[in-house]
Amino acid sequence: MQTKLKGVSKAAILLIALGPETSSQVLKLLPDNLIQKITYEIANIDYVEPYDRDRVIEDFIDMASAREFLMDGGLDYAKNLLNKALGTHRAKEVIDVLTQIQQRERPFAIARKADPLQLTNLLLSEHPQTIALIMCYMQPDKAALVLSQFPVELQAEIAERIGTINRTSPAVIKRIESIMDNKFSNLIENDTETVGGVKALVEILNSVDRSTERNILSDLEETQPELAEIIKANLFIFEDVVNLDKNSIQRILREVSNEDLVLALKGASEEVGSVVYGNMSKRAAEMLKEDIQFMGPVRLSTVEEAQHRIVGIIRRLDEAGEIVIGRGDQDSVIV
Repeated sequence: MQTKLKGVSKAAILLIALGPETSSQVLKLLPDNLIQKITYEIANIDYVEPYDRDRVIEDFIDMASAREFLMDGGLDYAKNLLNKALGTHRAKEVIDVLTQIQQRERPFAIARKADPLQLTNLLLSEHPQTIALIMCYMQPDKAALVLSQFPVELQAEIAERIGTINRTSPAVIKRIESIMDNKFSNLIENDTETVGGVKALVEILNSVDRSTERNILSDLEETQPELAEIIKANLFIFEDVVNLDKNSIQRILREVSNEDLVLALKGASEEVGSVVYGNMSKRAAEMLKEDIQFMGPVRLSTVEEAQHRIVGIIRRLDEAGEIVIGRGDQDSVIV
């Protein structure tokens, strides 16, 4: 029977597999409390199953590769490479673990741990730029909940500032942490420079309710029209069709041209393809697969343009109320 190994057990098995010479060098780099836990675990392991050893080594290689991909090109880059190398399910597991580690290491841990209502009351008295910076470090769903509690005009201003933040000096972050420390008396200090931007705002807006999203986008269209267009283009990506219900997907397929669908699926994941084929007749799915199979090489930009056109159709149908893209606690339902 295969059991789920804990972190310390996995570390112990990895060190055993690496051998005494390498393991001793690794242990020197660890904090004392962790060394004690791992050495105790090693001392209590009589035998390591080959399956467990191989699994731990594979996990370590996957995590090391994922961390390198994240450092080289960011989260989207890492997801893309890991999806191709490990498959969607395994890639998600690796990314989730790394994300949890990064969340513990990032600044403003108190904001991620605090009760949303208490956090809202605390931030209401802060400058919008300060609120925006803190939200960039929060979980998107929690940031969305807090953002939706603010007055409408403040929501738009904070959203604009999140979308236009690029790089923030560690000194500024530490100063803001110090202010928060005086109010909450429990913070984690850390250094980082790159925060915010379109991606951070999109992640938050993808979690807020539709009313809050419309209010923010409406204001951004007046104050920052270019930013508004970029945000709207990124709020729903083609790969997100896997999260829609069957009726919505079938409604969308009636609007999409066969040419765009072939091009879009040419560069899509197997999961997306499976969802699309599963909402077509068997004959139509076979014909579509044949069209894709016999299509020659296609530029990535061409594929992305087709996917972008389909996303445009999805958002148009959503705005018209013919389908609903689930937000926050909303369900994806046909209206």
